[in-house]
Amino acid sequence: MKQKEIVRVKDVMTRGVITIPLKSTVKEMAEIMANKGISAVALVGSDGGTVGVVSEMDILKVIDEDLNNLPAENIMSHYVESVGPNTTLKEAAEIMCKKRIHRVLVLSEKYVGASYRPIGILSASDIVKQISCATLELLTNCKCSNK
Repeated sequence: MKQKEIVRVKDVMTRGVITIPLKSTVKEMAEIMANKGISAVALVGSDGGTVGVVSEMDILKVIDEDLNNLPAENIMSHYVESVGPNTTLKEAAEIMCKKRIHRVLVLSEKYVGASYRPIGILSASDIVKQISCATLELLTNCKCSNK
């Protein structure tokens, strides 16, 4: 019987995180998100450290406001749930379920390049794609790519 392979966050996450300066406006941020086809961005301070995350839903909550003059930092989630790249997919999924969140930021490991900088995002969709892919591989003995 084949041993179950442990899937790590780094195997499934979306690599590269679009970051924007903390002082950007919601309109500027929304344009970047639309142009890149992404559903969330990380806001970074002057030192490059992540200080918050803004999702599409955060923008929808303020759609009636003046987005040209509304600072992105006013609508960001200040608490950013994060995991390391070597976290198992199961552990990440448990965190997301427990916290009732749709994505976690993946931060670099300590002493690896710029320690604790965003290197990816893991979304609930990424996990579902991995599950679907793994099921297909079991049924067909064919490898599939989820990226």
